[in-house]
Amino acid sequence: MTYKDKTKSIADRTEHLLSLMTPEEKVGQLAQPFGWQIYEQHEGRITLTEDFKEKVKQGGIGSLYGVLRADPWTGVTLDNGLSARQGAEAVNQIQRYAVEHSRLGIPILFGEECSHGHMAIDGTVFPVPLSLGSTWNVDLYYEMCRTVARETRAQGGAVTYSPVLDVVRDPRWGRTEECFGEDPYLIGEFAVAAVQGLQGERLDQEDSVAVTLKHFVGYGSSEGGRNAGPVHMGWRELREVDLYPFRKGVEAGACSIMPAYNEIDGIPCTVNTELLEGVLRKEWGFDGMVITDCGAIDMLASGHDVAENGLDAAVQALVAGIDMEMSGEMFGQYLLQALAEGKLAPAVLDQAVRRVLNLKFTLGLFDHPYVDPDRAEKVIGAEQHIRLARQLAAEGIVLLKNEEGILPLSGSRGRIAVIGPNADQAYNQLGDYTSPQPRSKVATVLDGIRRKLADEPDRVFYAPGCRIKGDDRAGFELALAVAAQADTVVMVMGGSSARDFGEGTIDLRTGASNVSDHSWNDMDCGEGIDRMTLGLAGVQLELLQEIHKLGKKLIVIYMNGRPIAEPWVGEHADAILEAWYPGQEGGRAIADIIFGDVNPSGRLTLSIPKHVGQLPVYYNGKRSRGKRYLEEDLQPQYPFGYGLSYTSFHYSEPKLSAASMRAGETVTLTVNVTNTGDREGAEVVQFYVSDTVSSMTRPVKELKGFSKIALQPGETKTVTFSVGAEQLQYIGRDLTPVVEPGQFKLHVGRHVNDTQAVDLWVREV
Repeated sequence: MTYKDKTKSIADRTEHLLSLMTPEEKVGQLAQPFGWQIYEQHEGRITLTEDFKEKVKQGGIGSLYGVLRADPWTGVTLDNGLSARQGAEAVNQIQRYAVEHSRLGIPILFGEECSHGHMAIDGTVFPVPLSLGSTWNVDLYYEMCRTVARETRAQGGAVTYSPVLDVVRDPRWGRTEECFGEDPYLIGEFAVAAVQGLQGERLDQEDSVAVTLKHFVGYGSSEGGRNAGPVHMGWRELREVDLYPFRKGVEAGACSIMPAYNEIDGIPCTVNTELLEGVLRKEWGFDGMVITDCGAIDMLASGHDVAENGLDAAVQALVAGIDMEMSGEMFGQYLLQALAEGKLAPAVLDQAVRRVLNLKFTLGLFDHPYVDPDRAEKVIGAEQHIRLARQLAAEGIVLLKNEEGILPLSGSRGRIAVIGPNADQAYNQLGDYTSPQPRSKVATVLDGIRRKLADEPDRVFYAPGCRIKGDDRAGFELALAVAAQADTVVMVMGGSSARDFGEGTIDLRTGASNVSDHSWNDMDCGEGIDRMTLGLAGVQLELLQEIHKLGKKLIVIYMNGRPIAEPWVGEHADAILEAWYPGQEGGRAIADIIFGDVNPSGRLTLSIPKHVGQLPVYYNGKRSRGKRYLEEDLQPQYPFGYGLSYTSFHYSEPKLSAASMRAGETVTLTVNVTNTGDREGAEVVQFYVSDTVSSMTRPVKELKGFSKIALQPGETKTVTFSVGAEQLQYIGRDLTPVVEPGQFKLHVGRHVNDTQAVDLWVREV
């Protein structure tokens, strides 16, 4: 049969298979039920549910979401979940049943979450994307993506719902941690690396997975920073900012797109034909699959209220360009009825099925539907993956303050007190979209410091002090007593995106673990956890202030999923490290920096305000946005691109290969950077553009290039940036890119507020 003949083209195989399918089989391909609900596991033995078997026989199941996903939402734990080998065996069992018991033997597409590692038991937990962005190291992120693809495909996962390309405009939003930052250019560079790294050279290989770019589009610009809130944005800004990273991802070859929950100017993204068909398919030429977020179609009738009922919502979504529904409830329930009642054209259904089948053929699922459990056991969580997680964590940590060079700590610093709710809470450093972890797999800050001083264990003291949330001060007494004995106090504060993993709580009075049936949920960040403020939650600031009264050297480590605006800490701490959620190796990476084994090189990808009332504070706002409030100016506490080092760097005056050019031509911008300190270090050289006069209002500065370079003491390197239409254009009056003649200022420097500029003139063509 043609569709089973691997010598035939994918197009021919797809069309032949489509011609053989019944309406029931076609609808089955567009639904993606929850995968963890179709099997039961008892003493390592997998049993498929009767409901799953029946659905396979009735018409097949096109895809399954999260068969390997483990977290409190799924109810999959370390006790009842699947190990690396068991996961691969389970996927094979599910796939084999689908292939052997459905009429046409169409394999299942397994979709998995992989934002910062495969969200399955035994998978390597990397830093969250906000930390990954702070590395400004696209090549290292590419290596991570190759690793994640290798681990995911080894268990049978064939498509990932990542990367998240949302541009953060209000960091009160709980999903800020899932994003790379506030700048579209930087996000676009990571988008390309994600597509190339995750998809590899060929999608039908054992180390490649199909990418799903999400959330399309504007999701990070919601009203009030509230998850899935309305977005108020015109087409020009949408194209220049939020659509830009998605365009770069599509150009790189992404196979799948996920529309966002939100509406833009009254139209939910799930049914926005101007975006899904006009921009995505017709303008950009995207020919891949579009899949909804979970529950998005139901929201059309119960939330957005643009559909009369579930049937209307399902038809609207399919007609607008949706190909597959995560959860599958609306499509599975209503599409056959819509066909029978003439409310859905068969050709519209066929087009969606065609795209799903095309992706399956491209992934090689028809020819190689099964995976090797031996390989899964060997690949997943490999030692080299753990080393990569540590390096990424270290490069994503940002040194915000280092008064009198207190860091790195020398051997003469004496005794160290490690205090704070995030000092020894493993899940608090992993971020949202994380699977259950054995405690031995996660290195906390306390673990990292103790390991560094393993020969002198009496030098390290610990007390939790308080929790992330709540007003319980019962731990203050122990924390103050511990700090009083120390010479240096390391305070590990911040937030938590840890859902209730049933790990119990910590006794604030003793610092001991207190595992019980009633675990404490300290979650103040993550999906659906939006805040009104950016200050430290609970009594954390009060604890810091009490410890400060002891007069000890105070090092603050923030571990969190969104910026923290606490001016008091900035004024009184001797050193501040922003670690974000650094993943399973975060504690070791932080200890490496504290003791000087690694020189910090992370740089901010989000502006950190002095006060939440300054929002929005992103760096690339318009010139016309004003100068100050009555109480405060508009400058952030720490600007975009900011970060300190243990060494110093000198920039030469930037040079242009030509002082003027015609539109369509290219010039080069060069600068020499010298390490003028006595330590090896890495510098992030940043290139910004200002259009001095333009027909439409423009931002003060826009990032258009960056390069992370490593320099030995005394070493100089020349960094070169290309300057052409891509760097100088903007979206003009007719909503198309234009490069206008006139003066441009090209800025090069350490961060957005520390640059040198050179003038470039663009002449008429």
